[in-house]
Amino acid sequence: MDGYLVVKAVHVVSATVLFGTGLGIAFFFLMGLRSTDPAAAWFAARTTTIADMLFTLTSGIVQPLSGLALIHMAGFDPWAPWLVWTYALYLIALACWLPVVWLQLQMREMLGARVAGKAIDEARLRRYFRWWFALGWPAFVALVTVFWLMVAKPA
Repeated sequence: MDGYLVVKAVHVVSATVLFGTGLGIAFFFLMGLRSTDPAAAWFAARTTTIADMLFTLTSGIVQPLSGLALIHMAGFDPWAPWLVWTYALYLIALACWLPVVWLQLQMREMLGARVAGKAIDEARLRRYFRWWFALGWPAFVALVTVFWLMVAKPA
């Protein structure tokens, strides 16, 4: 079996999980927070944080490792402009994802308190949600661009 093809398959599957899970989590969390049922919103927040740790974090670690292996195995110049752009865009996505996870954890705790009958700062919850939503867009655009760079490998 060709080791390069195995690593490439791992890289492609991992990229699919990273991107697809990110979209799925965002949709699920958004729908949960839009619910008028506090328990549904809390369930969405709890499930989203678990999914982020299981899938997004794992694939987010596999991506650079398998990517570096592919660069080495294929003999690409690691400083080729298309790869440097890929590194930068991946770091932008990571820089957006880290605060998103923190925001999700904060909102999860607030929503859990609401379900328990405690008063929460609704303005803070809305502010955290707006930041969560806003940070998702640059990460999304960055990863779409990374996909294009991986396919096109422009000179």
